[in-house]
Amino acid sequence: MKPDRKNTIEGEIKSLLLINGASEVGFANIEKLYSRINLVENMSNDSTLEQFDIPHYRMGISIILAYPKDIIKGISSFPTIKYYDAYHKLNKKLDELAILCSDYIKSIGYNAYPQTISNTKEYGIYRTIMPHKTVATSAGLGWIGKSALFVTEKYGSAIRLTSVLTDIPLNYNKTNMASKCGDCMICVDACPGNAISGKNWEEGVDRDQIFNAISCRKKARELSAEYLEKQITLCGKCIEVCPYTRKYLSAI
Repeated sequence: MKPDRKNTIEGEIKSLLLINGASEVGFANIEKLYSRINLVENMSNDSTLEQFDIPHYRMGISIILAYPKDIIKGISSFPTIKYYDAYHKLNKKLDELAILCSDYIKSIGYNAYPQTISNTKEYGIYRTIMPHKTVATSAGLGWIGKSALFVTEKYGSAIRLTSVLTDIPLNYNKTNMASKCGDCMICVDACPGNAISGKNWEEGVDRDQIFNAISCRKKARELSAEYLEKQITLCGKCIEVCPYTRKYLSAI
C-alpha cells in the first residue's frame, strides 16, 4: 500500500510503514554512532571471522513491531512454540518493512540500506556495526533496559526491531530518552542465566557493563533445547516480567 501524502518526507515514510503494519517508526542522526569492527578481540563461535562493512549513511530509520499480547503472556514459565513462531514471523515482517522503506527511498532518488537479517552480520561477542537498538534509542522511541533489551513506554520490551540506513535528509529526534528503569530489579532477579548486572543504562555505557551476553545466550539455548527442541536462542523471561511489558499486556 502507498502512503497518504503528507507535508514532509518523514510523514510519507512513517505513513508507508504504519499502513503496512509497523507499530512505531522513528528517525535518528547516526552519523557518529557506527562501531568499528575488531576481529582481534574475543569472539563468539557464530560471529564472522572476515572483515565486512556496511554503508555509513548519516540517517537511520527505526522500525518497531510489537508482539501480540497472548504470545508474551504464554512465556511466563518457559519459551513456547507459539513464541518461537511469532519470533520468526515478526523477523520476516520486519525484513519486509525494511526493504519496503529502502525501495521507497531509492525510488525518490536517495540511497538506503535495509538492515535485514541477511544484511546484518555479528562480530566479536554478538555485536553489529549499527545496532537496531542504537538507531531506536537515537530516534527517541525508548531506552535500553537493564536487561539490554530496548524498552518503550507503550509496549515495554515486547517488541522486535529493524532499521534502515539512508542518506535522505530527514528531520530527526535530537534528545535521547533517559532510562526509566530506576531502582527496579525485576528482570535482574528473574533472569535464569544471571546475566543482568542491575546497572542502569545511560548514553555512553557499554553493553558489557550492564549485561553478560555470553551467559544470556548460553542459558537461552539450554532452554530452547529443553522446551522447544530447537537449536535457537530464545528465553523471553526478561521481556515477560518487565513492568512496562506488563502494563502493555494489561491494557485494554
